[in-house]
Amino acid sequence: MKKSHLNIVLVEPQIPQNTGNISRTCAVTGARLHLVEPMGFTVTDKHLKRAGLDYWDKLDLTYYSDLNDFFAKNADGIFYYFTTKGRHVHSDVAYPLEKPVYLVFGREDRGLDEALLHDNPETCVRIPMRNTLRSLNLSNSVAIAAYEVLRQWGYPDLSTEGDLTKFTWE
Repeated sequence: MKKSHLNIVLVEPQIPQNTGNISRTCAVTGARLHLVEPMGFTVTDKHLKRAGLDYWDKLDLTYYSDLNDFFAKNADGIFYYFTTKGRHVHSDVAYPLEKPVYLVFGREDRGLDEALLHDNPETCVRIPMRNTLRSLNLSNSVAIAAYEVLRQWGYPDLSTEGDLTKFTWE
């Protein structure tokens, strides 16, 4: 499988269904998935597999023992930290094509470590939402973010037209 310039990073994911849904999004978009341990489940978890089952073998997936391991092995890219605490709107960012882009998401119950966010204020981004609510679902956030990057890039290697199964468009 070719190495994608779009990378989805899940730091300590806790809910297998979210990771399964995200794996499916990565498979259909060609994004590479990075899972940073510890995770709240095992990759053999039936809920994880059910959510992304028929796409699991199409996934470009790498595991890391911790965040330091991830950064040591991926120093070549540009990192965008998705957080409700971000001060930049995700769709206002121009995601570059020249380097690998890593969209980094924290665990469902507490997000990314605030020290990491504090050290990277210009690349902390937020998906707009009402302030009175805690957050979007992680798998929804990943899909929104991934498709914004792909939209800006002109949906490379993705089909933008479909065919009917019982009829033709002509």
